[in-house]
Amino acid sequence: MKQFATITVIGHDKTGVVARVTGFLFERGANIEALEEQVTRGQFSMVIQASWKGGPGQSDGVRDGIQKLAAALGMEIKLRFTEPDRPQRCAILVTREPHALEALLAAERAERLRARIALVLSNRSDLEPLARKNSLPFATVSWQDRAQAEARALQLLERHEIDFIVLARFMKILSPNFVWRYKNKIINIHPSLLPSFPGPQAYRQAYERGVKIVGVTAHFVTMHLDEGPIIAQGSFPIRASMALKDIVARGQQLEARVLVKAVRLYLAKRLDVYWGTVKEV
Repeated sequence: MKQFATITVIGHDKTGVVARVTGFLFERGANIEALEEQVTRGQFSMVIQASWKGGPGQSDGVRDGIQKLAAALGMEIKLRFTEPDRPQRCAILVTREPHALEALLAAERAERLRARIALVLSNRSDLEPLARKNSLPFATVSWQDRAQAEARALQLLERHEIDFIVLARFMKILSPNFVWRYKNKIINIHPSLLPSFPGPQAYRQAYERGVKIVGVTAHFVTMHLDEGPIIAQGSFPIRASMALKDIVARGQQLEARVLVKAVRLYLAKRLDVYWGTVKEV
């Protein structure tokens, strides 16, 4: 039997961090199953999947050693022991529109998602009744101060052991500090065929520009607004008789379907991001 753990390392970039962390794990008999690291604007991030033979018994010594190593390096290092075959834990971030959240809840009930929705988090309380109806934890975080809001949100995500995040029409922009902690693990649905019409008024822009086809895009969130690697898209034609409200209603139905499709692809581990482009494998 193996015991598995995920180790995340975050802080200012400096020489020797990879060697120090992997050396620490080697000394404690760990096998590194996967390692991914990145440096962006002088900030370092690394995620390691490690395992130990022999099952439970490693946790206390490894945790103590990790804390000492974090202090020595002056970096944030977190360790979470996991089960390899357990469903991934998902947090859904919402604001006030219910359609995307409802679609994800329906997909989970129908066992179409190999994931557990473990938290619904919002900057408003509008959708709390929907979450409570489905027996889900709901947290409201005021977004008046983004830095404080994101710090609180990150605490909640850690407390609920969240593996990935879905932005189900969450109408706040996440900072680079937040996003890079969940690289290629935040999925957003945007109401346009990106790269056209980024920003919050995509349907109105499309309507006013007179486009003949409107669509939606599910993509990974990056530090650049609405420019992340595209996972899935869908579209529908615009008829001359359609008003803006008709386009929005049709678009919201499509948003729900495409977002569920993107999450299912992610959970099936069929996606690989290579040089900013998603490849289905």
